[in-house]
Amino acid sequence: MIVPKVELKRALGPWAAASIVVGTVIGSGIFLVPKTMIQKVGSLEAVYAVWIVGGLLSLAGALSYAELAAALPEAGGEYAFLREAYGPMWGFLYSWTQLWVAKSGSIATLATGFFLYLTNFFEPLKGVLYTVPLPIGPNGGPLEIQYGQIFAIGLILALGWLNYYGVKVGGDVQVAVTIVKVGLIAAIIFAGLFFGHAHSPETATAAPLTFSGFVAALVAALWAYDGWNNVSMVSSEIKEPQRNLPRALIGGTLAVIGIYLAANAAYFHVLAPSEVAGSMRVAAEMMHKIAGSWGASAVSIAAMISIFAALNGSILSGSRVPYAAARDGYFFSGIARVDPRHHTPGVSIVVLNLWAALLVLSGKYDDLFNLVIFASWILYGMTAAAVPVLRWRRPELVRPYRTVGYPFVPVLFILAAFVLLITTAIERPRESLMGIGLIVLGLPFYLYWKKQKDSNAS
Repeated sequence: MIVPKVELKRALGPWAAASIVVGTVIGSGIFLVPKTMIQKVGSLEAVYAVWIVGGLLSLAGALSYAELAAALPEAGGEYAFLREAYGPMWGFLYSWTQLWVAKSGSIATLATGFFLYLTNFFEPLKGVLYTVPLPIGPNGGPLEIQYGQIFAIGLILALGWLNYYGVKVGGDVQVAVTIVKVGLIAAIIFAGLFFGHAHSPETATAAPLTFSGFVAALVAALWAYDGWNNVSMVSSEIKEPQRNLPRALIGGTLAVIGIYLAANAAYFHVLAPSEVAGSMRVAAEMMHKIAGSWGASAVSIAAMISIFAALNGSILSGSRVPYAAARDGYFFSGIARVDPRHHTPGVSIVVLNLWAALLVLSGKYDDLFNLVIFASWILYGMTAAAVPVLRWRRPELVRPYRTVGYPFVPVLFILAAFVLLITTAIERPRESLMGIGLIVLGLPFYLYWKKQKDSNAS
């Protein structure tokens, strides 16, 4: 008797797809990034210019990805796009990066950010539970494990368990939390624009506008916009993907641009540029001026809900990448297993979440995440370049959606990726080289699995 192969189910509708885009992109960046931006560019006009340029570049990426996602609605997103355009090695290197560094580091960072905001209400979370008497902590000292880190690990595992029990469950949670998040941010924006008193005129700037300053601010903006591509990772579980994926990518990215511009309008209506430049938590500072400590607490709650939605979306989407590689024979075979009852990549979810939990405990997630930024943008640029590559290599491929403004839109995103790579290589040569080194570490494993795959086929 032949046992039928268990596959993932197309259970996510258009609202779930859009909420993965909006909910994953809007994390903590909107509450923190304006400080960095005004410090780098010095004027309100330049800050808006950076947000707009960053938004347009992200939209160019979304427009490019929309064609790929509609033509190749498979699990793994960029994994499938890179595999089809350049061969399995590049798809594997993307999945390798996502599992061990990029996605796991992002999950660890978000969970830690959640507990740090929670300490505003529960200060004991900052306390040290146990000190590991080994030189594995910051600056070679002992490693301190805080109560909040244990909470962050529990949060990761709880959301992993939730997503294990069905993609529709995870999708429904994503929709609900994203609606609440957007509603709270809208309330903060409304309070700033209509209840906050305009700050006194200020002509002094934090810094003169330079090209390097603009690029540095743009990097911060692109970090805040990062995550719009995550919905493509669950392409194989989206209903009517040829229609819903382009709508989610483009509509979700446009919505985020609008929210970010409105939020900055509120911040800079109430706070002077110098106040924004000197504030660690811009939104909380604004609301404190409007409603005192109650307003600042409301921002902390909004930030936690925002981070929660981004965390759930990251777990939901990120677990599909190693699953896709394993299904093709380029990863541990167990990771390709689909739970027969819940139709989710259960093993992949467990592995990703356990590794992210260990990163939280180690405290090294920030270091890893910074190291992989350079290599990630190489792969992002290559994915956008896959649009013309696949039009040339696979002209017969059915394309329900074609990139608007082709070929200029993909080229714009590729050029932006190139500028960011050059700038990062100049400013952070050590981190850039180490990031590439982390990617190269995956090559022996790829060669091993390729040999295994070839021998099984013969």
